[in-house]
Amino acid sequence: MKTLLTTILQFLGTILAADFATGLFHWLEDAYAREDTPVIGKIIAKPNILHHHYPHAMARHSWWKTSRELMLAALGIVVVAALLGHFSWEIVLFALLVGNSNEFHKWAHRNRAENGPVISFLHRFHLLQGTRHHAMHHTDPKDSHYCTITELLNPILDGTRFWSKLEGLLEKTLGWKRRVDTSVRGFGPGPAWIAEFRNSSNGQINAH
Repeated sequence: MKTLLTTILQFLGTILAADFATGLFHWLEDAYAREDTPVIGKIIAKPNILHHHYPHAMARHSWWKTSRELMLAALGIVVVAALLGHFSWEIVLFALLVGNSNEFHKWAHRNRAENGPVISFLHRFHLLQGTRHHAMHHTDPKDSHYCTITELLNPILDGTRFWSKLEGLLEKTLGWKRRVDTSVRGFGPGPAWIAEFRNSSNGQINAH
């Protein structure tokens, strides 16, 4: 019984660790990724900006287009852990969750018909983060609910003002200032290429 309980706690702990890790990356994207930054601007910042202007755009992307960069990062996690002698099922689970976090995120932007019965069941019983919960992230000022796998961590992190305190610390110590989110009312209309996307029939930018 003790071994089973320990395994269950490790399983849940791994899920929450992955949720926090991806939430941390999501916060960094939203707060500090800028489109004029070399490499990062094109791969991370531009899709992020687009996603805040057009949240549902990512819903039509394939798994590969949504998850390819994260799956490469997940593979790197497993390889490094194995080389360091720390390979375990917890590492594999953590990597799989991180690698598919944008897929979970995408499901939270789809309706029941788009998701199908299995994913809709998981949302209904709050086993994965659902649409209503994630919608809070896309509600002005769009500076909360960064974790996208579960619905457990966001109330704690936002309730303790974890992200805003971390931003304050970084501004005080490193001089980092949060990027203005042009999708928030009063801060738009956003960069010129946003208008190009609006007028496009297919939207080729890969939004995260």
